[in-house]
Amino acid sequence: MDVASTASLRVYVSEWENEKRAISDRYAGILRKLLGVTDTELRDAPAAPAPSVADGYDDLLSRIDSASSVGESMVTAFNAQTELLRTMDRQMGAAGLVDQMTGHLAALEEALNFAVLPTARRPVALALAGASTLAAWQAIDSGAVERAWRHYELAKRAARDAEAPMYLAHAMGEQAFVLCEAGRPALGVELVRDAQRTLGNDGSPRLWAWLRATEAELCAHAGMVDDCHRALDKAMDCIPDGPEDRDPDMLSIFLNDSHLTRWQGNVLGLLGEEGAVTSLYGALKMMDPTFVRARAGLHTDLAQAHLTRAEYDDAQKHLRQARLLAGRTGSVRQRRRVDLLSERL
Repeated sequence: MDVASTASLRVYVSEWENEKRAISDRYAGILRKLLGVTDTELRDAPAAPAPSVADGYDDLLSRIDSASSVGESMVTAFNAQTELLRTMDRQMGAAGLVDQMTGHLAALEEALNFAVLPTARRPVALALAGASTLAAWQAIDSGAVERAWRHYELAKRAARDAEAPMYLAHAMGEQAFVLCEAGRPALGVELVRDAQRTLGNDGSPRLWAWLRATEAELCAHAGMVDDCHRALDKAMDCIPDGPEDRDPDMLSIFLNDSHLTRWQGNVLGLLGEEGAVTSLYGALKMMDPTFVRARAGLHTDLAQAHLTRAEYDDAQKHLRQARLLAGRTGSVRQRRRVDLLSERL
């Protein structure tokens, strides 16, 4: 890109930080991708108000008419866009997708806000629930925890609007990780258990395995060892057989026996137990190479497990690999984990 010299950029950054120079649209576009933030977060300014219309009714009816025209093909297009963003996120990371994700959510919210009848609202609300949980996880990965929390709240509202308890439970389960990373793992355990109660007797086996494994990880962080092992056992009992990892009823869930073995190794590593290394190396052999960020997490888990066993050379090797992969995806969350473990070497 054609940008100012290094010396000039130092001046620009100083003036941006001290609010002596406005960030131009050109540099804002670069900074959003670099920092993984939205335009509002970058500029810290309220959105421009919409132009007023006499009485407002003409504009309202125009929006309602537009929303009512959102048919099955448009919802399919929305879901396809979510799927594309999910694939790009998995392979390249979240930081460079902020603009696309923000625009995608805005379009879905616009369609839902002005959809009147339930037959029009439910499909859009379901699409919004899935997209919002993806956006929230991307925000966690970028270190934007407040944005992540708001996206999860949006996902929960959309899931309730869609009358979709599986999507609601999934959003609650992922939101529990925000509480855990904020230093409240016990509160996160309560939230994920509430998500399980929300499902009652419903929900696919793969989603139940995911919720039980989530509970196990949060219990490990909270020092609830016995509860952790019970949740892990229940997760192993729930997971369907076979290599298929996509839940047809819950497309946000990627989980099969191989993924769950990796997750088990991560949880056992948090507890400092011997079985962690065996589970993690087994998962490493079977992992899909397109899951780049997940692979960074797996190498981080292996480093942690080797550190617990005082195997420092092996830990260093996996930390180097984890740092490289986290750098490729721009994962703030994984880099933070790598830095914390590096301090223990």
